[in-house]
Amino acid sequence: MIKNGHHSDGGASSPEKRRRVVRVWCDGCYDMVHYGHSNQLRQAKGMGDYLVVGVHTDAEISEHKGPPVFTQAERYKMVRAIKWVDEIVEGAPYVTTLETLDKYNCDFCVHGDDITLTVDGKDTYAEVKREERYRECKRTQGVSTTDLVGRMLLMTKAHHSNMDNPDYQQHTDNFGKGPKGHSPWTGVSQFLQTSQKIIQFASGKEPQPGDTIIYVAGAFDLFHIGHVDFLETVYKQAERPYVIVGLHFDQEVNRYKGKNYPIMNVHERTLSVLACRYVSEVVIGAPYAVGKDLLDHFKVDLVFHGKTEVFSDKDGSDPYAEPKMRGVFRTLDSENGLTTDDIVQRIIENRLLFEARNQKKEAKEMAVIEAMKRKGEHAEDAAQLAQ
Repeated sequence: MIKNGHHSDGGASSPEKRRRVVRVWCDGCYDMVHYGHSNQLRQAKGMGDYLVVGVHTDAEISEHKGPPVFTQAERYKMVRAIKWVDEIVEGAPYVTTLETLDKYNCDFCVHGDDITLTVDGKDTYAEVKREERYRECKRTQGVSTTDLVGRMLLMTKAHHSNMDNPDYQQHTDNFGKGPKGHSPWTGVSQFLQTSQKIIQFASGKEPQPGDTIIYVAGAFDLFHIGHVDFLETVYKQAERPYVIVGLHFDQEVNRYKGKNYPIMNVHERTLSVLACRYVSEVVIGAPYAVGKDLLDHFKVDLVFHGKTEVFSDKDGSDPYAEPKMRGVFRTLDSENGLTTDDIVQRIIENRLLFEARNQKKEAKEMAVIEAMKRKGEHAEDAAQLAQ
């Protein structure tokens, strides 16, 4: 049955009838956004059609958790760049309420299978759980902000391979373990890459005739707002851009960056870059010199580099000699000078604040775990008495 050119709800369903759009709500601090956050948003988007992400203000985070590493403006921009996000709500309330879901026409909210507590230890999702407008997604094993901060504080070359090193153990004790045990949510674990995870994050799209194939290369370590601004600027250089990011292997990055770089290994960096909406493809372990074979293989039209220093190759040669000779090399200024070094500095300067913040967070989580355990024991006792 059709009324005024539209299918009425009263008639029998037909293939042409439009399915209602399912709107999903996610919220969080999204401070130091990593591929674990991106994976949560990917899973949330998969539960519906349209993903709205609420991001808390600096003031709210400071009250409930302690000071964020990134400003709210940086965090808003970072979340907008994740390809599964359709809309963001700036300054979303820390406690998720039915009022918020209704205001943004969201059917339900999605959160990871860890726990988020207010400053006084209450579950921030209690109300939406009660009304069954809550769904859970799996937390990404092997990554946490705690762990990344720890790697930055360590400044040792061994942090990818040697989790048993005494300095690292000391960090996990200071940072993610209170005196009364260890929370499964704030602890430190190691990421294991799988082909399935790469498939989930990859676009799977081939370049089409008429696309401008753009190549950029680098470490893209601790994927941050400086990288996002650069990639967005690159993306805007063509009508139909197909942006390929070449990621250098860890050893190569360490050769030109030194210290304990990269903070994230190449598998972690791959997922971080693939989650960005401006990126079409990633070359995992790209050669440092952008040579003839690479340019011909990908049919590259343009090669861009930002304003950061270009380090020479092992033999002292310019890694961009070939694209320069072909006249396809361009230097691009994204007007954001933020580097991975700057982020590490922010962390080191606030080291004590972050250590205190995590111990406090873990103490609250442990209290909840104990309470849940006691509740379970009481339920068992009651069941036995009833028999």
